[in-house]
Amino acid sequence: MLDDATIAAIAGELAEADRTHAVIPRITARHPDATIEDSYAIQGVWRDQNIAAGRRLVGRKIGLTSKAMQEATGISEPDYGVMFDDTVYRSGAEIPVSNFSNVRVEVELAFVLKHPLEGPECTLDDALAAIDYAVPALEVLNSHIELEGRTIVDTISDNAAYGAMVLGDVHKRPDEIDLRWVPGLLYRNGEITETGVAAGVLDHPARGVAWLANKFAHHGARLEAGEIILAGSFTRPMWVSRGDDVLCDYGPMGRITCRFV
Repeated sequence: MLDDATIAAIAGELAEADRTHAVIPRITARHPDATIEDSYAIQGVWRDQNIAAGRRLVGRKIGLTSKAMQEATGISEPDYGVMFDDTVYRSGAEIPVSNFSNVRVEVELAFVLKHPLEGPECTLDDALAAIDYAVPALEVLNSHIELEGRTIVDTISDNAAYGAMVLGDVHKRPDEIDLRWVPGLLYRNGEITETGVAAGVLDHPARGVAWLANKFAHHGARLEAGEIILAGSFTRPMWVSRGDDVLCDYGPMGRITCRFV
């Protein structure tokens, strides 16, 4: 495992890359023995420094929960990161490309919790009981580590490549809709690029919420009421550039639009 000084130094590199919208060399190229525990430690130092600087944590993102994303990244294990209030947009927003090192978009569902959720034996039914409502969401990926050859250690260290989130306007309780069959039709400048259904995420998108609660239990933590949980993509990531208009059609859960400027 990496020592505390190395962990702090890498967290500092990532913070500077975030500030300057740069990309740093792979952690695993420089520290091939780094472990998943090291990567979450790096993420934790970065997170705590941001909270100390005044940013407000509003939720968690789960990544790599679908076969589409695992095949797109070559990584077969889910991961998680944190989301701050200044990274949340509403449908119709104009999003500055200059805020990111690189920009890709994924199709997801987000869940807002009405009750705390605690593992280590949390089930899908437990997660559904704790969820207040589901809302369609686009995740904006932003990698501060070079993409070529990345491993799960690199991705987790970089806050699971989270950049921002765009939330839709339609809220549905879990008992109002079959969440497995929520569709996603993703368009860039009027051209369809990706399609999928929410069951692509672990056979039920809320299953990732239970997975995360169980992961947190190993660290003596839990998911809290009011947190937004971004459950993972059921499409491959779509690259976007300045000037691109993005639309995602979620069928009965409405549409999300945004423009990158």
